[in-house]
Amino acid sequence: MKRALQAGCAALSVALSLLAPSAHAADPQTLNIWANDEQKSITIDMANEFAKLHPEIKVQIRRVGFAALNDETMRAAMSGNGPDIVTIDNPNVAMFAARGALVDLSPFLAKSKVIDPKQIYTGPLENATWDHKVYAIPREVNTLALYYNEDMFKAAGLDPNKPPQTWDELYADAKKLTDNSKGIYGLAFSAIGTEEGTFQFLPFIQQADASWNSLNTPGATRAVQFWQKLIDGKLASPDTLSRTQSEAAASFINANAAMDIDGPWELPGISKGAKFKWRVALLPVEKAGSPRASALGGLDHAILKTSKNPALAFAFLEYMYSQQPRAWNEFGLLPPTKTAVTKDPQWPEAYKVFTEQMVYARPRGPNPDWMQISKAIYTAMQQVLTHQADAATAMKNAQVEVDKVLKK
Repeated sequence: MKRALQAGCAALSVALSLLAPSAHAADPQTLNIWANDEQKSITIDMANEFAKLHPEIKVQIRRVGFAALNDETMRAAMSGNGPDIVTIDNPNVAMFAARGALVDLSPFLAKSKVIDPKQIYTGPLENATWDHKVYAIPREVNTLALYYNEDMFKAAGLDPNKPPQTWDELYADAKKLTDNSKGIYGLAFSAIGTEEGTFQFLPFIQQADASWNSLNTPGATRAVQFWQKLIDGKLASPDTLSRTQSEAAASFINANAAMDIDGPWELPGISKGAKFKWRVALLPVEKAGSPRASALGGLDHAILKTSKNPALAFAFLEYMYSQQPRAWNEFGLLPPTKTAVTKDPQWPEAYKVFTEQMVYARPRGPNPDWMQISKAIYTAMQQVLTHQADAATAMKNAQVEVDKVLKK
């Protein structure tokens, strides 16, 4: 805590020195932060710590549900009465930056002795940048891997030391692990019609040599057909089409699913709630030799253009950045920089897997209209899974919608 105090005070000192006289007149001692409404939020915990370290500052915190983040933030930016700091899903930074809603952090970063953008992983920094300017600071990064129930593997005659490496192996293992009479499915994942569904589906497209901007391809068609095969074969629950990633994790924790495609943020809940031995493995690829891929997730913090205290807000971003080595052990989140060292990591095997999986994580976008692109992807995916359209037609139509966005 002493080190945290020193880092926080140093950051605050820099920030206060940057405050303009007009900002002093606007009560620089109030800091309003919007945080994602997570069960255990790193943003909220760090904001409370910052407030204790600096009792002269009044820190106000509001929880905002993940699904409402975009709409709430845009309304706040348009009204001029929003918070100083907002939490943004990393592919959406470009949207807010392109609309002039965010403070360009480049001048602050040029003077900062705490944050070094060169140390941030390429993907997260790319998502935080628009028009060659940095508009956000990644609070953490995450990606997807495969959780699996070691006890169920053994009971099904599978070797827990040999998790599935390819789609065919994933299907075969899921089939052996499924017992529909007991309500047990071989695999849990999220195919919901939201950004979460896109987040989970993109790695399969990318493993098949396609991407978010090349959907009208044989690879993208094969990817959605594989998901359809899992659903139609009842190896994944019908609820897969409406469940969130956290709900998928809950089915795994409750032993209603033998495997689960999910992120490191679920580690605290799984380690506490699962009454069985579990492990984590890299996502299976389409076939031997296919490219590895995984989704690049994580939330960023940005300062709204309407903030009355941008320098003070940046001080908080510096404080959070200085605490990133704590992200894994306390929150199940990977630090966003190459230099952060997590000493004695909890769940060491999972830490090793997710750290390696990060190497293959690919950004979503950046594009100011990412949400339209994402909607085209998850809409096509759900049309196929519900047999409203065949795979090739759905992917072709999705490409048409993406091309409209790209031609703007």
